[in-house]
Amino acid sequence: MIQKMNEEINNALQTLKAGGLILFPTDTVWGIGCDAQNSNAIEHIYKLKQRHDSKALICLVADDRMLKKYVKKIPEAALNIMDVTDKPTTIIYDDAQNLAPNLIAEDGSIAIRIPDDDFCFQLLRRFNGAIVSTSANISGFPTPKSFKEISQEVLKGVDYVVNLHHEKICSKPSSIIKLGNGGQVKVIRA
Repeated sequence: MIQKMNEEINNALQTLKAGGLILFPTDTVWGIGCDAQNSNAIEHIYKLKQRHDSKALICLVADDRMLKKYVKKIPEAALNIMDVTDKPTTIIYDDAQNLAPNLIAEDGSIAIRIPDDDFCFQLLRRFNGAIVSTSANISGFPTPKSFKEISQEVLKGVDYVVNLHHEKICSKPSSIIKLGNGGQVKVIRA
């Protein structure tokens, strides 16, 4: 299994580094991913999902050390939430940096999650950078709960499909919390 995972990570890394899109299992749902610093790849995700680019995307990082590369100031509350939460939680931070401009919301914020999933962790570590992760569906359609539910349009629209966990039934998408640098906390999705 370790050899298979390494092979899938290597294939996904090649695709990400070449500016392509991957379809991969996350700690929540199947995601469409790309290099979070590649504007062209991000534009490709918006086109594939038929989603307006004013709707921000989430990105994944391996740990809080990597998080510091992409957020100017990490509020203390974020570290507390990450320590105590027992479910996948995406946090929206003010003052994003070092990311593709079309990934950052109009207000300068960015949604980031540290996934609790071995494949994602290893992929992020070896990529050594943030990876966009958005649900593997066309905008307006339900989020697929399993690999079998992913549409042909999405499957054909990505450059590489990770061949792991196809049998996995996904949980619901992560909770989303917006943390302002001034201490404001707002639950976007419970």
